[in-house]
Amino acid sequence: MSTLNPKLDRRSFLKVSALAGGGMLLSFSWLAGCKPTPEQSLILPKEWFELNSYIKIGDNGVVTLYSANPEFGSNVKTSMPMILAEELGVDWKMVLVEQADFWPERFQRQFTGGSQGIRQGWTPLRTAGATARQLLINAAAQTWKVPAAEITATAGQLEHKASGKKAGYGELASLAATLPVPEEVALKDPKDFTLIGTSKKNVDLEKIITGTPLFGIDYQMEGMKYAAIVHPPAFGMKLASFDASSVNSLPGILDVFSIQLFKDEYVRNFFDTATFPELVAIVGNSTWEVLQAKKSLKATWEKAPESSFSMSGFGGNPSKVKVPAGLENTEIHLAKMAEYTSKPGNVLRRDGDPEGAFKKATKILEKTYIAPFLAHNTMEPVNCFAHVTADKAEIYGPTQAPEFIIGTIASAIGLPKEKISIKLARMGGGFGLRAYSHHMVEAALISQKAGVPIKMVYSREDDMTYGIYRPSYSATYRAALDEKNQLLALHVKAGGVPETPIHANRFPAGAIDNYLAEGWQIESNITIGAFRAPRSNFIAAAEQSFLDELAEVMGKDPIAFRLDLLKRAETNPVGENNDYDAKRYAGVLELVKEKSKWGSPAAGVHRGVAAYFCHNSYVAEVVDMVLQDKKPVVSKVIAAVDCGIVVNKDASVNMGEGAIVDAIGNALYGELTFNEGVPSKTNFHQYRMIRQQDAPKAIEVHFVESKEDPTGLGEPFFPPVFAALANSLYKATGKRFYQQPFGTQLEKEGFKV
Repeated sequence: MSTLNPKLDRRSFLKVSALAGGGMLLSFSWLAGCKPTPEQSLILPKEWFELNSYIKIGDNGVVTLYSANPEFGSNVKTSMPMILAEELGVDWKMVLVEQADFWPERFQRQFTGGSQGIRQGWTPLRTAGATARQLLINAAAQTWKVPAAEITATAGQLEHKASGKKAGYGELASLAATLPVPEEVALKDPKDFTLIGTSKKNVDLEKIITGTPLFGIDYQMEGMKYAAIVHPPAFGMKLASFDASSVNSLPGILDVFSIQLFKDEYVRNFFDTATFPELVAIVGNSTWEVLQAKKSLKATWEKAPESSFSMSGFGGNPSKVKVPAGLENTEIHLAKMAEYTSKPGNVLRRDGDPEGAFKKATKILEKTYIAPFLAHNTMEPVNCFAHVTADKAEIYGPTQAPEFIIGTIASAIGLPKEKISIKLARMGGGFGLRAYSHHMVEAALISQKAGVPIKMVYSREDDMTYGIYRPSYSATYRAALDEKNQLLALHVKAGGVPETPIHANRFPAGAIDNYLAEGWQIESNITIGAFRAPRSNFIAAAEQSFLDELAEVMGKDPIAFRLDLLKRAETNPVGENNDYDAKRYAGVLELVKEKSKWGSPAAGVHRGVAAYFCHNSYVAEVVDMVLQDKKPVVSKVIAAVDCGIVVNKDASVNMGEGAIVDAIGNALYGELTFNEGVPSKTNFHQYRMIRQQDAPKAIEVHFVESKEDPTGLGEPFFPPVFAALANSLYKATGKRFYQQPFGTQLEKEGFKV
């Protein structure tokens, strides 16, 4: 059991107040002495949540937790309350969970993304629960006139065994709320956990199954109108003019006007990405009517000149961001990538003398890997409700990052932040897209100008052609070998449109004496953004595919080769900035080797392996594949994961399953190309998503038993799948695949997809 001193972790971290109707309310500032993240609170009969919330205990002992983290399918709304309930010592059956609204005065960093929710909330949530438990114990000690150290708190009950006195939490909550915050609180030893490490169902499960309104697209208000936006047909174009009369007379159409998202003097933040800052808005009586009017609107578009805007980084000074002019083409992108690959890049890391090692090499293996732009394609299209009046604004919709958009909304509509209310809807998918909440600004501006509450809904075509894609990337790997096929040096040069995917200090950096990493980037007016495991989702595919091919050339087993490199990184690492734990990295490879029975696949099974470290977690995966009538079929995926302590086992397995299926779909089919700035695909009849028959027939997820604090999980499963799939395809088809989507390459080789 560990003890925390409250002078840093508690005094500024906690407020306690009695509730008018009895009970206890605790609120927490997650930035006070702890890692930045949520707040907690417990509340009477309702639900508990994570991130910047409060704990409410009612006189009947029911606990409600308000979660400040937006929920988009990662199940933080269940798993994070489990952490708090564990330390509080409450029966899970007595816990209710509710989604908190965006409330920056009470909560800090209300952000879901980067697989950081559990990791950053671990200590604050445990501290919150333990503090509430100690306050209840102190209340019992004062009431019963016994030492607090002799009182136990379990499953919502307080007990003093020597005297036989017992009481429920609800009976002492009111008194507990009046007591001073304890100077120290003890956290449970993980071996004593009874809730953490078990499996609990999604707290929203019944609501989801029964269609209870949870999503932004469900929201209704009396007198509400509907809105659609019209944006330029190509990247590199802007609005010149439009003819409102072309749609004003159509049934149900109430107004047509243009909106400008950003004021000229506004300094954008990192998540203020918006491809087309000037749009045409159509307001009407129904979604159908405004979407139909879009088709009839007469608008003129013109080429946009080169421009720039000011953007502030995370805590840094504003800088100018250049937006180049021109209508871009995928063929030109590929040609530029080849050009950049052939010349020196920006050196990101250099160990030893890689150039000298290549000069001495007997053999050089060189391969280039390419991946296209990808669209997020969340199940729920972009949408938002807004009601803006002269003195306040109410916003309701899907967002991963309300704190990063409220300032933008305030600037756009001319209201102070404290006059703006953002209610957090459950998201029908995010994958990074919902961190860019320009749709909230659009909805607010439309409501303000139309003078009515509105619900804005994108069509799927809007959603797919508006931008904020996964970038297009290219990476070239080179390995220098001596006459005995021993590895002398490794060189990676990678870039993309418009960023490099390289994480210079990750494996295999630190495991090779002579190592060089170079990056480059190509300017573009096609807007990009976070996409499940940003950058890692590509560079892992290239790196792990290359290591597999390199192992073959060296005559080594793919897992044994990786383990040899990791042993070097563990026992005699090269450099001092390696950002991974080689022993833990090796641990997931050993585990997946064991669980997959790596050396003895079933007859007809072709398997590939890959492993990667990102978002503080380690994942190794084996993909088993069979050929059925010239069609490669994924029969099984086995994953081994080290993410520290697993909070909610079923939910963690579910996240892994979802990420694996998603990655296979993107690797085989995902692709967005451009011709004169126009996206090649606008809906699912063109942009193929993975179908049920293409999903693995079985998925196994195995967790390393760990006492380490929890780390990320929503994203780390994703990157290794691409390479494990490519490596299994090689075993099945005899062909190496260097360009995504693999399905296109398979068809060229005469295989079915």
